[in-house]
Amino acid sequence: MSENHPAQPASPASTTPGRSPRIISIQRWSITLLVAGGALNYVDRATLSVANKLIQDELGIPVAQMGLLLSAFLWAYAFSQLPVGGLIDRYGPRRLLGLGLFGWSAAQAAGGFVTSFGSFVAARVALGIGEAPLFPGGARVVRDWFGIRERGFATGLCQSASSLGNFVAVPLLTFLMLTLSWRWMFIIVGGVGILLAGVWWMLYRDPSEVALTPEERRYLTEGDENTTTRPPSFAEWRLLFAHRTTWGMIAGFFGTIYTLWLFTGWLPYYLEHERHMSVARVGVLAAIPYFFGCVGAVTGGWLCDYLTRRGWSPMGGRKLLMTCALCGISACTLGTVWAKSNELALAFISVALFLIYIASSAAWATVPVAAPGQFTASLGSIQNFGGYLGGALAPAVTGFIVQRTGSFSQALMLSAAISLAAAAAYLLLVRQPIHIDDPSSPAA
Repeated sequence: MSENHPAQPASPASTTPGRSPRIISIQRWSITLLVAGGALNYVDRATLSVANKLIQDELGIPVAQMGLLLSAFLWAYAFSQLPVGGLIDRYGPRRLLGLGLFGWSAAQAAGGFVTSFGSFVAARVALGIGEAPLFPGGARVVRDWFGIRERGFATGLCQSASSLGNFVAVPLLTFLMLTLSWRWMFIIVGGVGILLAGVWWMLYRDPSEVALTPEERRYLTEGDENTTTRPPSFAEWRLLFAHRTTWGMIAGFFGTIYTLWLFTGWLPYYLEHERHMSVARVGVLAAIPYFFGCVGAVTGGWLCDYLTRRGWSPMGGRKLLMTCALCGISACTLGTVWAKSNELALAFISVALFLIYIASSAAWATVPVAAPGQFTASLGSIQNFGGYLGGALAPAVTGFIVQRTGSFSQALMLSAAISLAAAAAYLLLVRQPIHIDDPSSPAA
């Protein structure tokens, strides 16, 4: 089978039997809860960037240390990815996502009570650990409950949650911060998450907890060459790193999330200090790029399925989208540096976020087709680990560059170069699906 042009896929009608009303209901509830959790996840992450200046003034934290504080969550989140994927594959998304949602929400609420830089770092580290299961768990939910030709769009919907969260977060959190205080902003958002954790636990079920019919099982596995679902061993988990595809996915996501977190961590501050906008105006305008990100996430997922229907292999179509999007991200980030007007700069940032979320959807949609069934969350968490190494570096590196130069220009140019390098790595390294069960499988 060639990478880009395999035999024509089966017609949609062949996958319709087995997609019963029960399966459809489970799919809808699962995606609804994942989108709600993902949106809240990014509202939680945005609290610090929205309140950046007020927290800096009240606690007396220098700008370089604010960069470290923004990164504290990201380092904890990145390194928690490595164990959490295997735990999800072994114990199921219901347990791990429910526990994670409760834990990160409690940590978020604790951020409203901090009194020093050190205690704030501890709260952000706990937030990062708690949030770690969400997106690998979401990849496993999509693998478990969607047929292979519908996984791209389902993944895009899940990925839209992050941009939706950021779109809602900036005006909502600015309102809460200016109406109440930044401390109450943290506490209220944390309380909402604790309630959502209870809803997830009551409503969601793993496939092992549902008596599926043979037709339903056939619908969920037809056309998927990596359908094994037995619990993974640690020795097999390590073999994922022997494949070039794994390293290409890590590198591509590194470039995607580096640029995402440059904007997520610093966009309000950039618009206020580099573009000289008021706090109230930033509270409205900073939401615009994330609206485009939300559209990009759904568009990216739809394009994955569209390319598959048009005859591209699932791996080939996703690779095409990822590579093109990363090149576009690089160009738009450079455009932001050169833009003379605030309106043009905001337009470049909006297109960059649109492409970032196309890339993110394509990357996460690659996971269920690249990974053996029992390693779906594991490969997703390894990819996310690579991405959030970039995400953790972006705010800190940006903070130090801005403090040294007094401008965001060099930080944005560095991000553009990283995106371009990530595109090259994805193009060269990502090949065929990974096969663990066959020891003679090439490291493709």
